[in-house]
Amino acid sequence: MLNNGLTTKAEINTDKIAKNIKIGGVLVFALFIVWMVFYTIDEGHVGIVKRFGEATTQVNPGLHLKVPFADSVEELEIRTRKNAEALKASTFEQMPVQAEVSVNWTVIRSEAFELYKNYGGLDQFENRILDPRLRSAAKDALARFKAEEIVQNRGKVIQRIEETLLETMAEFPVKLDSAQIENLVLPAKYLQSIETKQTEKNLAAAEKHRLERQKLEAQREVNTAEAKRDAEKARADGSAYAITTEAKAEAEAIRMKGLAEAEAIKKKAEAIKTSKVLVEYVKAQQWDGKMPTTVMGQGQDILWNMKEK
Repeated sequence: MLNNGLTTKAEINTDKIAKNIKIGGVLVFALFIVWMVFYTIDEGHVGIVKRFGEATTQVNPGLHLKVPFADSVEELEIRTRKNAEALKASTFEQMPVQAEVSVNWTVIRSEAFELYKNYGGLDQFENRILDPRLRSAAKDALARFKAEEIVQNRGKVIQRIEETLLETMAEFPVKLDSAQIENLVLPAKYLQSIETKQTEKNLAAAEKHRLERQKLEAQREVNTAEAKRDAEKARADGSAYAITTEAKAEAEAIRMKGLAEAEAIKKKAEAIKTSKVLVEYVKAQQWDGKMPTTVMGQGQDILWNMKEK
């Protein structure tokens, strides 16, 4: 009886454990199925859903559902990426240079599915499409400029790279933002010659500046002398004008006085001509009270004739 009881109890415990294992297995399988059904896409990416390896659709960031075991999802970054290339090239005068160029680019969200379908992903697109065209555009641009122009005006070279790259990448579903020449290595002898030439230019510019300054100082002295001369001339002109004006005024006064005196004499002459009494009156006015000591001729009165009216 005891053995049978123990056996029965052990069997019950075994069945319970087996049942719990089965339940646990079902729960794990259910969780696995849930994990297989739900998936998320991070911000800055899109999801490319593939069914049995064939790309079927594109989904945006967030939580999504898929068919377990049939569907798989691959994320594709749509944020700005930077691609850099190190290369060897030649300048316009066939001088060898080493350069590292880079370009910032972005996948167009609405066309990310086509890019993945045609090229299999961003890395393959860079290796097969973008990198060769970037190298070609950089070499072409460097070959169009002399080494001195590349050093002094790198912006023109970058602009040429961007123009060529935009033209060759126009058919692809990406947007190019900007290109850069991040590192440029020229032969040491050429760099030394550029430094020497630049030093000579700086010295020439300094000498030119000194001569220009001397010229300005000389011109300033000339201007000062001319201004002083003009001021003295203006003062002399003012004095001459004042003297001339005063002389003209004085001459006019004399003329007017002469005219007045002439008019007075004329009036007196006319009055004397018409009146003998006035003649005698004038004589009386001019007599000094002394009797003349000599009388010439006959019929001459000593005093003025006051007989007539």
